[in-house]
Amino acid sequence: MKAIIATGYGNPEVFQLMEIDKPEPKENEVLVQVYAASATRADSMMRTGKPYIGRLFTGLLKPKHAIPGTGFAGVIVSLGKNVSRFKVGDQVFGETTLGFGTNAEFLSVPENGVILHMPESMSFTEAATICDGHLTSFIFLKEMANVKAGQKVLINGASGSLGSAAIQIARYLGAEVTGVTSTKNLGLVKSLGAHFVIDYSEEDFTKSNAKYDVIYDTIGKSSFHESKGSLSMNGQYISPVLKFPLLMQMMITSIIGNKKAKFAAAGLKKDEELRSLLSELVVVFSEGRLKTIIDRQFPLEKVAQAHSYISEGHKKGNVVIIINSQN
Repeated sequence: MKAIIATGYGNPEVFQLMEIDKPEPKENEVLVQVYAASATRADSMMRTGKPYIGRLFTGLLKPKHAIPGTGFAGVIVSLGKNVSRFKVGDQVFGETTLGFGTNAEFLSVPENGVILHMPESMSFTEAATICDGHLTSFIFLKEMANVKAGQKVLINGASGSLGSAAIQIARYLGAEVTGVTSTKNLGLVKSLGAHFVIDYSEEDFTKSNAKYDVIYDTIGKSSFHESKGSLSMNGQYISPVLKFPLLMQMMITSIIGNKKAKFAAAGLKKDEELRSLLSELVVVFSEGRLKTIIDRQFPLEKVAQAHSYISEGHKKGNVVIIINSQN
């Protein structure tokens, strides 16, 4: 089968298209023919090995799992002998967390992993990305910050994969939402349901008098120190972008102070927890209360170009790798 292989840590050119053996599903696994896969900012950590603390999970000197990508959608083509939840021909989607491996034509997944049947209302491209922006933001806003109706939530980086999902999820949870984005994406952020929008080229949200119960920095461009004055008395600063200052602030605020800095690696949650949260998201999606923004699509052989585009920092919503053109 064709797959993208990371030949080491570095720039996007470390990704090479190669022909490798197709995996054989184990007794408890299903073999998925991948139709679409995600390409994300988080994948860049696997590619660059930065921040270096991430190498504790991805490999010290080179990627432990050479095939990038975590989100996937496709069709089951064969089963391990002990599989009972799925059958050949099922359309499925899910997430491999720290196992990576989705930027390939075929993928073996444990049937009790993060994998679900794909609802009829969802396309392969939508399904491949839902475990990145949607699921991660759901974990941060619902699980970590415990956002409640009536609270004020600011989302920094509101037009990206995490941000575009976060606007909708915060609205779903009943919050008043402010989105921070670039001039060209103000319309998109408004259309997703943000009550207020801030053009970061015109205004620094940390310099305003507005207070927020939750500041969700999806891109790690601000800091708890800078944002502390914009938090309400018991406010929370949360970010999926781990940096050493955030780690230190998280440790300190866990002991003292009413305002908290928080980080969590969604991929480190147990598969059953992720599957349960994903099932809840599917219901919200099926009700028409959540949609996926697709910016660009790249064929498998152009994964390096996809990563170069993501690195520019201007994507809107999600970037998808199309592996089977029948998608």
